[in-house]
This record gives sequence, structure tokens and C-alpha cells, in this order.
Amino acid sequence: MYPSMEGQIDRLLLTLREEFDSVRPRRLVRRRLSIPELPHKVDALIGMRRTGKTWFLFQLVDERLAAGVPPEAILYLNFEDDRLLPATGPDLARLVDAFYAAFPENHDRICHLFLDEVQNVEGWERVVRRLLDTRRVRILVTGSSARLLGREIATALRGRSLPTEVWPYGFVEWLDATGSGLPSSPRGPRGRDRLRKALARYLDEGGFPETAGIDPAARLRILQDYVQVVIFRDIVERHKLKGTVLVRYLIRWLLRSPGHLFSVHKFLHDLHSQGIRASKNALHEYVGHVGDAYLAFTVPLFSESVRKANSNPRKVYAVDTGLSGAVGLGSSRNRGQAFENLVYLDLRRQGCEVTYYLTEDRLECDFLACFPDGRRRLYQACWDATDAATLERERRALDRARKETGLDGELVTPDTYLDSLG
Repeated sequence: MYPSMEGQIDRLLLTLREEFDSVRPRRLVRRRLSIPELPHKVDALIGMRRTGKTWFLFQLVDERLAAGVPPEAILYLNFEDDRLLPATGPDLARLVDAFYAAFPENHDRICHLFLDEVQNVEGWERVVRRLLDTRRVRILVTGSSARLLGREIATALRGRSLPTEVWPYGFVEWLDATGSGLPSSPRGPRGRDRLRKALARYLDEGGFPETAGIDPAARLRILQDYVQVVIFRDIVERHKLKGTVLVRYLIRWLLRSPGHLFSVHKFLHDLHSQGIRASKNALHEYVGHVGDAYLAFTVPLFSESVRKANSNPRKVYAVDTGLSGAVGLGSSRNRGQAFENLVYLDLRRQGCEVTYYLTEDRLECDFLACFPDGRRRLYQACWDATDAATLERERRALDRARKETGLDGELVTPDTYLDSLG
């Protein structure tokens, strides 16, 4: 903080607390995720920009208040507030000390510290580790994907953190955000038709909180701006890249290709044919940067052989179907790909490690998901279940994969997907 503020921390802290109480939204879309909240561990929210990490933090504050935690035992600090910048570890420590001094009874109870955009505080991790060791606290931190990735949190806190991924709205959350909500009779003819229409719209629009239900032209501009911000702040600036031509081309291809196979070798050949210079190692690094920024992901082939898994093409999925459509031709042009992308994201929301499966006769099963509890299950996505040939092809691949792996499997259609909502 600025030197002139050092003697005014008490007053600044009081102002920040009053502002937080007055500006905190009174209606929040309830996110369908939870945090571990284990003793002596820091909870960290990670994910792409604008997925609603701060608003989920507000939801957690409300839940603690509803559970009887006194407001005086809660401290929220947003380190993108210019009055707190530039901030260092000692500044953070002084703010926390002032919080305890203002409410001495906090020494005798568990306090809840919410540190938003904490990556802006140089040396924050040392203060957080000390607080965990010396205070009765529950600490939650958030940060932009530019400088606070899951593996960096783990390094900074040396095994003292538990990251939780925050994704764009799932379908039920999006229904709530757009004022639709689940119909009272979702399995009746009217309710089912309404949900089918809403699902198609959700695939087109995507689930970023800021764009839920807004004008299509404004949504398109906002989503395209998200991509540009990630490119420059989370990839180019963060990794000190010298140019943007290659990374722009790569990101555009990945976002426009949900469910497609991606091969570094073939992609390099395409680049060279267009006069774009790149090396194999650089391309591998760029693909990793895109995944680290939570913009798009590549899914490997399932194989017991690491070499086989690494040598085969990967499947591509975007962080959001609306974002994919915003840089491509629109998800309404191919809702089958968007629906497959949706199934992938729902598996990731459940904490699954996701691969795809190729049968001995090279039939492709979309997903082999390993759940956090060790369960494994096959999934095949099929948007147009009314087409007999398509349905038979998808079932044949799933049945063959079941037989070869010995795993249970599920054909996911719009009807089965809607039936699973609750």
C-alpha cells in the first residue's frame, strides 16, 4: 500500500467492510459446487476469467452468515481495489492484525478470510501459511488464471491448499440465471418441450455469467473480448511470447473444433503450408498454455501404455460452447459437437479425469471418465437420437467399448440428459 496509508489501516479496513456489506449482491445464482473446507488447508478457486469466482465467493459468505457465523468473524479483501495497491505480504499481515484488533473476540473463535485476486500481493503465501499455523482461520483465495494456477498454488503453499475449479454456468445454473428455472413438471410434454428448446439455446449462448440472457450482439462482443484478454494477459504476457500469430491461429482452431481430433504433426503441416513458422516443441508448449488458461483442452486416448496415449491424436473441447460459437460459425450450425462438449464439461465439473476410447476395430467412444472416487464409466454423446443410422453407429461404438473394457456405459441423448436433471 502507499506509505501514506500505513497509519490509516484501521479506517480503511472499516470502510472496506462497510462497502462490502452494501455492495454484495442480494440475489445470487446458486452455484452447484462446493469446497472441501478441511482444517489447516487453504481453499483456492481457480478457472478461466469471468467464470464467476468472486460471485461464488459471495455465495460462500452468505452461507456462513446463514449458518450463524458472526459478520465480525468474516473478512473480505479484494486486491484489485486501488486503495490496497501496491500491496505486499506485510501489508496483508497488517490488515489481518487490524481486523483482529477491531474485534478482539475473534481470537477465541474461527474466523473466515476471503482474499480475492490475492496474486496481486507480493509474498501473500508466506502470510497465509503463518496464519494457518498461528490462528483459528478458514482461508479462501481466488486469483486470475494469469498468475494463480492450480499447480502454482500447490507450489506456493507447499501442500497446504485444495483447489476447486470454477466453470461457466452448467445448464441448471443457466436456467436459474436467465429466469427460466426447471419447470414444475419437467417430464410432462410441455415441460420437456420447454427444456429441449432451452437446452438448444444454452448450447448456442454458453454459460458465462455476464452473458446470460443478454442481447446476442452484445454477448458475441463480450465473448470475443474474453478470448482476446486471455490471449494477451494469460498467455502472451504471462509466458513472454514474442508474437501472437501462432497462438491466435491455434486458439481459433481449438475453439472451433469441439470433439475433433488434434495432432501436433498434422497441425504443424497445416501451419507450414500457410507460411506460419513454428516448431513442434513450441506448439506443444502453446497447447499447454491454452489449457492452463482454461480456454480449451485436449483429451488423450485411454491406454495403459503412456507412449501409445501420447503418440495418438487428442480430442479438443472448449471451456464453453458459447465461446466456441463466438469465434467459429456458431454452435447452432453443429449442435452435435456442442452437445458432446457439454457432456465433457459436465464430467469435468464432477472432478473427472477424462480420456476417450478407441476400440480394436477403431470405433470411437467419446469419453472414458475416471471419477474422484475411482469409479470408471463410458459415455457416448448423441444429439440427434431421431436419426436411426446415427443412433445405431453411436450404440455400436459404445457396446464394443463396454465389451472390451468391462465398464458400464451410457448413451447420452438430449432426453437422457434432461431426465438426469435435478
